[in-house]
Amino acid sequence: MKASPTLASNLQRVLTDLIDLHLQGKQAHWNIVGANFRDLHLQLDEVVTSVRLFADETAERMRALHALPDGRSATVSAQTRLEQFPDGLVSTKDAVKLITARLERTVKTMREVHDEVDEEDPTSADLLHAGISRLEQLAWMVNAETLTASAPVTAPEHG
Repeated sequence: MKASPTLASNLQRVLTDLIDLHLQGKQAHWNIVGANFRDLHLQLDEVVTSVRLFADETAERMRALHALPDGRSATVSAQTRLEQFPDGLVSTKDAVKLITARLERTVKTMREVHDEVDEEDPTSADLLHAGISRLEQLAWMVNAETLTASAPVTAPEHG
Protein backbone atom coordinates (compact mmCIF):
# COMPACT_ATOMS: atom_id res chain seq x y z
CA MET A 1 0.00 0.00 0.00
CA LYS A 2 1.13 3.54 -0.72
CA ALA A 3 -0.03 6.39 1.54
CA SER A 4 -2.10 9.13 -0.03
CA PRO A 5 -0.92 12.70 0.56
CA THR A 6 -3.67 13.02 3.20
CA LEU A 7 -2.55 9.93 5.11
CA ALA A 8 1.10 11.00 4.93
CA SER A 9 0.20 14.50 6.13
CA ASN A 10 -1.89 13.18 9.02
CA LEU A 11 0.86 10.85 10.19
CA GLN A 12 3.38 13.69 9.84
CA ARG A 13 1.23 15.86 12.13
CA VAL A 14 1.32 13.14 14.77
CA LEU A 15 5.06 12.60 14.29
CA THR A 16 5.80 16.31 14.68
CA ASP A 17 3.94 16.54 17.99
CA LEU A 18 5.54 13.32 19.28
CA ILE A 19 9.04 14.57 18.50
CA ASP A 20 8.35 17.90 20.18
CA LEU A 21 6.80 16.15 23.20
CA HIS A 22 9.91 13.98 23.48
CA LEU A 23 12.15 17.08 23.48
CA GLN A 24 9.95 18.96 25.94
CA GLY A 25 9.85 15.94 28.25
CA LYS A 26 13.66 15.94 28.34
CA GLN A 27 13.72 19.72 28.91
CA ALA A 28 11.43 19.25 31.90
CA HIS A 29 13.46 16.25 33.11
CA TRP A 30 16.66 18.29 33.18
CA ASN A 31 15.23 21.47 34.71
CA ILE A 32 12.65 20.54 37.34
CA VAL A 33 13.17 21.45 40.97
CA GLY A 34 11.13 21.08 44.11
CA ALA A 35 8.99 18.60 46.00
CA ASN A 36 8.92 15.06 44.61
CA PHE A 37 11.83 15.89 42.30
CA ARG A 38 13.17 12.35 42.06
CA ASP A 39 9.80 10.72 41.42
CA LEU A 40 8.89 13.20 38.67
CA HIS A 41 12.42 13.08 37.23
CA LEU A 42 12.11 9.31 36.81
CA GLN A 43 8.51 9.53 35.61
CA LEU A 44 9.53 11.99 32.89
CA ASP A 45 12.05 9.44 31.64
CA GLU A 46 9.16 6.99 31.31
CA VAL A 47 7.16 9.57 29.36
CA VAL A 48 10.10 10.34 27.08
CA THR A 49 10.79 6.65 26.42
CA SER A 50 7.16 5.95 25.50
CA VAL A 51 6.84 9.04 23.32
CA ARG A 52 10.11 8.33 21.54
CA LEU A 53 8.97 4.77 20.81
CA PHE A 54 5.67 6.02 19.33
CA ALA A 55 7.51 8.61 17.24
CA ASP A 56 9.80 5.90 15.85
CA GLU A 57 6.86 3.57 15.15
CA THR A 58 4.98 6.39 13.41
CA ALA A 59 7.96 7.30 11.23
CA GLU A 60 8.61 3.66 10.37
CA ARG A 61 4.95 3.16 9.51
CA MET A 62 5.19 6.14 7.18
CA ARG A 63 8.20 4.58 5.45
CA ALA A 64 6.36 1.26 5.16
CA LEU A 65 3.65 3.21 3.31
CA HIS A 66 6.24 4.91 1.05
CA ALA A 67 5.80 8.28 2.77
CA LEU A 68 8.70 10.39 3.96
CA PRO A 69 8.75 11.30 7.66
CA ASP A 70 10.32 14.66 8.44
CA GLY A 71 11.82 14.93 11.90
CA ARG A 72 14.19 17.80 11.20
CA SER A 73 14.29 20.43 13.93
CA ALA A 74 13.11 23.22 11.61
CA THR A 75 10.11 21.14 10.54
CA VAL A 76 9.21 20.20 14.10
CA SER A 77 9.58 23.80 15.27
CA ALA A 78 7.42 25.14 12.44
CA GLN A 79 4.68 22.50 12.57
CA THR A 80 4.24 21.47 16.21
CA ARG A 81 0.93 22.17 17.87
CA LEU A 82 2.52 22.14 21.34
CA GLU A 83 3.32 25.36 23.15
CA GLN A 84 7.00 25.97 23.78
CA PHE A 85 8.26 24.72 27.15
CA PRO A 86 9.39 27.53 29.48
CA ASP A 87 13.02 28.48 29.76
CA GLY A 88 14.97 27.95 32.98
CA LEU A 89 14.16 26.01 36.11
CA VAL A 90 10.56 24.85 36.52
CA SER A 91 8.92 23.75 39.76
CA THR A 92 7.75 20.16 39.86
CA LYS A 93 4.18 21.37 40.37
CA ASP A 94 4.34 23.57 37.26
CA ALA A 95 6.10 20.84 35.27
CA VAL A 96 3.26 18.43 36.05
CA LYS A 97 0.76 20.91 34.61
CA LEU A 98 2.93 21.68 31.59
CA ILE A 99 3.67 18.06 30.68
CA THR A 100 0.09 16.94 31.29
CA ALA A 101 -1.17 19.67 28.95
CA ARG A 102 1.35 18.63 26.28
CA LEU A 103 0.46 14.95 26.58
CA GLU A 104 -3.20 15.89 26.20
CA ARG A 105 -2.46 18.15 23.20
CA THR A 106 -0.57 15.35 21.48
CA VAL A 107 -3.51 13.01 22.08
CA LYS A 108 -5.80 15.68 20.62
CA THR A 109 -3.73 15.69 17.43
CA MET A 110 -3.99 11.91 17.24
CA ARG A 111 -7.75 12.07 17.70
CA GLU A 112 -8.10 14.87 15.12
CA VAL A 113 -6.50 12.77 12.39
CA HIS A 114 -7.85 9.39 13.51
CA ASP A 115 -10.94 9.09 11.32
CA GLU A 116 -9.15 10.01 8.09
CA VAL A 117 -6.28 7.67 8.97
CA ASP A 118 -8.68 4.84 9.81
CA GLU A 119 -10.62 5.31 6.59
CA GLU A 120 -7.51 4.79 4.47
CA ASP A 121 -5.39 2.53 6.65
CA PRO A 122 -6.81 0.73 9.70
CA THR A 123 -3.34 -0.57 10.54
CA SER A 124 -2.05 2.98 11.01
CA ALA A 125 -5.18 3.72 13.05
CA ASP A 126 -4.22 0.82 15.32
CA LEU A 127 -0.91 2.57 15.93
CA LEU A 128 -2.83 5.71 16.88
CA HIS A 129 -5.04 3.68 19.25
CA ALA A 130 -2.01 2.36 21.09
CA GLY A 131 -0.48 5.84 21.29
CA ILE A 132 -3.68 7.44 22.54
CA SER A 133 -4.12 4.78 25.19
CA ARG A 134 -0.56 5.07 26.49
CA LEU A 135 -0.35 8.87 26.38
CA GLU A 136 -3.69 9.21 28.18
CA GLN A 137 -2.43 6.80 30.83
CA LEU A 138 0.78 8.82 31.21
CA ALA A 139 -1.19 12.09 31.43
CA TRP A 140 -3.27 10.60 34.26
CA MET A 141 -0.18 9.33 36.06
CA VAL A 142 1.78 12.58 35.74
CA ASN A 143 -1.22 14.70 36.70
CA ALA A 144 -1.85 12.54 39.79
CA GLU A 145 1.38 13.98 41.26
CA THR A 146 -0.45 17.18 42.21
CA LEU A 147 -4.02 15.97 42.74
CA THR A 148 -5.58 15.90 46.15
CA ALA A 149 -7.88 13.19 47.48
CA SER A 150 -10.79 15.63 47.17
CA ALA A 151 -10.10 16.45 43.48
CA PRO A 152 -12.87 15.80 40.97
CA VAL A 153 -12.19 12.56 39.16
CA THR A 154 -13.71 13.79 35.91
CA ALA A 155 -11.34 16.66 35.10
CA PRO A 156 -7.64 17.38 35.59
CA GLU A 157 -6.83 20.16 38.04
CA HIS A 158 -4.41 21.89 35.64
CA GLY A 159 -7.21 23.49 33.72
